[in-house]
Amino acid sequence: MTLPALAVSRRTRRTPFSPRVEELGVAGYTVYNHMLLATSFRGVEEDYHHLKSHVQIWDVGCERQVELKGPDAARLAQLMTVRDLSNTQIGQGLYAPLVDVDGGMVNDPVIQKLEEDRFWLSVADSDVWLWARGLAYGLGLDVEVSEPDVWPLAIQGPKADALMAAAFGDAVSGIRFFGFQPVAFKGHDFIIARSGWSKQGGFEIYVDRADLALDLWDFLWDAGRPFNVGPGCPNLIERIEGGLLSYGNDMTSENNPLECGLDRYCHVHGSFESLGREAVARIHDEGVKRKVRGLRIDGGPLKPCVEPWVVHDGSNAIGQVTSAAWSPDFACNVAFVMLNHGFWMPGQSVRVETLDGERGGIVSELPFPRPESAQAYA
Repeated sequence: MTLPALAVSRRTRRTPFSPRVEELGVAGYTVYNHMLLATSFRGVEEDYHHLKSHVQIWDVGCERQVELKGPDAARLAQLMTVRDLSNTQIGQGLYAPLVDVDGGMVNDPVIQKLEEDRFWLSVADSDVWLWARGLAYGLGLDVEVSEPDVWPLAIQGPKADALMAAAFGDAVSGIRFFGFQPVAFKGHDFIIARSGWSKQGGFEIYVDRADLALDLWDFLWDAGRPFNVGPGCPNLIERIEGGLLSYGNDMTSENNPLECGLDRYCHVHGSFESLGREAVARIHDEGVKRKVRGLRIDGGPLKPCVEPWVVHDGSNAIGQVTSAAWSPDFACNVAFVMLNHGFWMPGQSVRVETLDGERGGIVSELPFPRPESAQAYA
């Protein structure tokens, strides 16, 4: 199935790195936070193999920062999430589900504490900036909410540490997961975090100087030549294998963080002030009615999952597939599935209504077990 081409205009905002992305042969785009995000270069499967073996530079300028600054910045950040932020240190980032008063997911950013009264929320694809401004205004908080000109650049892959050490010295290797520190480039300090939307490891550089963006890209590219550096982007196959849910695809405001497998980031019985904590605590105590799981789907490669696929047990609908892709390493289709209570145990057999007809499937834990152990479910 060939999907329609994306018409690029001023409404689909470019990034300072777009010239390099285009020179390197971007093959497709999507729109994320009203900005362009590459979807492939050499093809999704070839990009996947390269990502898992080498190192890639990703333009993820669409990963917008919502900045909270002022006396009530910490309070606003805490109101928005069900994760307790009280012990967060300057220089630390925390993955933190944002929820509304009903416990529905609003976003799932990494919240970074830059100063005592200044935070960045590195957001997924939804208008968190508008929500935060509305809360600040409605509650009369003394906080400035903005979307600063910051465009993250990701270095991802098993050779990411080697590239970054070659570029900036061995000190960057000491950055802890989701931690960050300033690193100098051409007289300017960029924040570098150990983070990124892949399971292959890597870093994100928060580029807040557009005039230095292409120089930085070229500098990193030259440093990466010995490590077979290539252009890249978030990879559908790799993210599903690694259990990385996509807000807007695999979880929406109709879902709560507990059914999305985010329990460890939800301090439901804490005493902190949070808009959605009581709702999530109630859901926790009553028990969730559905859960996200992995699914291995029989047969050859499938057409893209652009609408949810119905999952049933032979007679009744029991859930839906939200993302799917052919995995070369597993030699089967892998998918995310939201399943009703009683049907989410690994090893459960189900049927899936795909665009290529009905297929059988086997429920898996997330992230997917290594291919050799996954054969136990075959």
